[in-house]
Amino acid sequence: MLGKLLRKTPIAWLQVKREKTRLLVALSGIAFADILMFFQLGLMAAAFDAATSIHYRLRGDLFLLNALSDNMQTIKPFPRSRLFQISEANGVASINTLYTGIATWRNPDNRTSWQVQVYAFNPSHPALDIPDASPQFNKLKLLNYALYDRTARPTLGNVGSQLQYAPVLSAQLNDRQIQIAGLFALGVSFASDGNLLMSDSSFLRVFPNRQPDQIDIGLVSLAADASLEQVQARLRAILPNDVLVLTKQELIDREKAYWGQNRPIGVIFGFGTIVGFLVGTVIVYQILYSDVSDHLPEYATLKAMGYSDRYLVGVVLQEAFILAILGFIPGFAISLGLYGLIAQATLLPVHMTLNRTTLVLMMTLVMCVVSGAIAMRKLQAADPADIF
Repeated sequence: MLGKLLRKTPIAWLQVKREKTRLLVALSGIAFADILMFFQLGLMAAAFDAATSIHYRLRGDLFLLNALSDNMQTIKPFPRSRLFQISEANGVASINTLYTGIATWRNPDNRTSWQVQVYAFNPSHPALDIPDASPQFNKLKLLNYALYDRTARPTLGNVGSQLQYAPVLSAQLNDRQIQIAGLFALGVSFASDGNLLMSDSSFLRVFPNRQPDQIDIGLVSLAADASLEQVQARLRAILPNDVLVLTKQELIDREKAYWGQNRPIGVIFGFGTIVGFLVGTVIVYQILYSDVSDHLPEYATLKAMGYSDRYLVGVVLQEAFILAILGFIPGFAISLGLYGLIAQATLLPVHMTLNRTTLVLMMTLVMCVVSGAIAMRKLQAADPADIF
């Protein structure tokens, strides 16, 4: 039906562009709704990406985690002996450990305190694969030496600039002296302002309440010919229920679920997206309803000439479709610029994706079609006998 309508006189387009002011208001409203949806979805995705950036860099195929842990920032340790229980299991090639915790970093410039995430491992057997950090892991073999995240928030100090003039920089972490020996890039998150890498020995000194036999994540690398699903089932059968055996994707999904379902972030951004959708729906409905009301005699005349309700409904839906496309374009363009500004201001990984663009476009089309469907009720009341 739509194809036939488009091949005939473009009544919908003529109706849309006839009132320039009304068209501008409609496009502004749709663009605003799109910007709001892009903004909310973009920040939510950035929060998830930031929270899981370390997960993608873990070296291993399967990962052991305390069953009570639901996110990396408040992770709970478990006995190292759990790793030894599965070290000889069929399909297991090697095991490794990772320590992590939130520490208080003191800005070396003004002595203010900030929260940073610390990751620690044996530098001779790295647990992380970070391209610009891996060549520097040998530096971590020295006690109290660490690598600093160059993408940390500026409030942590001008660490990168100072390292240009000295091989190491003295700093304080949990009120203990450490040496920053290099830089790497990982990215900040909502939970921490920066990241540090250090050896497990240095970690235990900075976190004196931690025990060496209590680890945070166990990393399991499989033999080349091993089946991931079979080995996972085998390890789950060996280990007690206090430890989870997860694939990397399951570990990532668990982290995202925590931030999306158990923290206000997911609710706030999800609600904001719904509000944007509703705002756009109301604006488009008002525009279409006013258009139908103003041209009710013309629609009644078309009915009297023999045009069916189906045809007239198609005209209104075409108007809704045209408004959706025209309003989406400026909304998308402005959102691109806002993403760049937000990424620069917050240092969060806010960027446009094809999936998000498609989702917002589909939501815009649905928003406008729903508005058109509601406005049709006025159109169906266009009875030639009443009008004339």
